[in-house]
Order: sequence, then C-alpha cells, then structure tokens
Amino acid sequence: MPQTLPPLDDLVACHQCDTLHVAQDLPENARAYCQRCGTILMTSQPAAMARILSLALTAFIMMIAAVSFPFLTLDAQGLHNATSVLDAVLAFNKGFAIPLAVAVAFFIVVIPLIRLGALIYALGPLVREQRPRAGAKRAFGLAERLRPWSMAEIFIVGVTVALVKVAGLAAVTVGPAFWAFAGVVIITVLKDQMICRYSIWEALEQ
Repeated sequence: MPQTLPPLDDLVACHQCDTLHVAQDLPENARAYCQRCGTILMTSQPAAMARILSLALTAFIMMIAAVSFPFLTLDAQGLHNATSVLDAVLAFNKGFAIPLAVAVAFFIVVIPLIRLGALIYALGPLVREQRPRAGAKRAFGLAERLRPWSMAEIFIVGVTVALVKVAGLAAVTVGPAFWAFAGVVIITVLKDQMICRYSIWEALEQ
C-alpha cells in the first residue's frame, strides 16, 4: 500500500537543511529538533513571545539612542573631534561615494529599525492575546526577509577593530551611542535565538 503523506499544513521545514517534519503539539517548555542537523524547529514557551516583544522594544529604543548620541571622540595633538553614527554615514556624501552613504545608512540603521518595528507591530496583539493586526503576517514576513540584511553587528565589529588600531595614535573615548549599539547587537542575538517562527506563524494564522 502506498504511504499517505500528511497535509502540507502539518509539515514544518528546517530552516537550515530543509528537512520536512510533521508538526506536533509540544508540552510546555519543550523543544523539537531537526532529525538531520539538530536545529531547533519548534518550542513551547508561553512567556517567550512576551520576552521577544520586550527585547524588540528595547532594541528599538537603544537604536534611536545610538543614532542620537555621540558615538566616539578622538583627541590627538591638541585636536578634539566627536562623531556620531550620522556623521559616519555623511562622511561618504560627496561624488561617487553617495551610494555608499545610502547603503551604510540602510544596512546599519534603517533596515534594523524597520525589522524591529515590523516585529513589534506583528507581535504586540499576540502578547495581549488579541487578534493580529491587519497586515501582521506581511510585517512578520518582512522582518524575516530583512534578517540577513540587518548588519548592525557587522558595523560594531568593524568599529571595534578600527578602534584597536587607532588607539595607538590618538586618545579614543567611546560615547553612549557605542554602548547602545553594542546593546542592540547583543539583544538582537538573544531575540533571534528565542524566536520560534513556526509558533508565531501559527498564532498569526488563527
């Protein structure tokens, strides 16, 4: 007898190796792993969505602070120079470097803010056990599609490497925006580790 395949709605694919699994109801605080690569497929943590929303809100506020406050100051041979994230973007605002300025602004500021805002929009009602907002599924889908293009962590790593090299030439003082950016990176990593995409899609479908 030919084996009957389960309905497509009951299948969940591993986002690492694309192995298909049959979705099942999990007991509270349980996790389901991919049989091939061991990646977490599903979790059942009732309070996780509230924690994800809290982290997203925190990261959004810290990103605004990172753009608003001084990033670092340099003192060398009596010269003092303070710069912000916006100053770093505007450094490429002349001639053929303008496309680079636009790309830097989008990758390290605009796209992370859009992704966090879309996540907050999609998850807000779910945490309050209300019906999803109109367009919540599109918002969460947008947040997922923008994930590879959100490069705040790459920016902060590059800045840290540059500071190590510049420290021998000038006195470097990191400002509050640097620590806010570092906080955004850490919070984003924690948030992405907590997200159970299958559970969120299921909640948005109901």
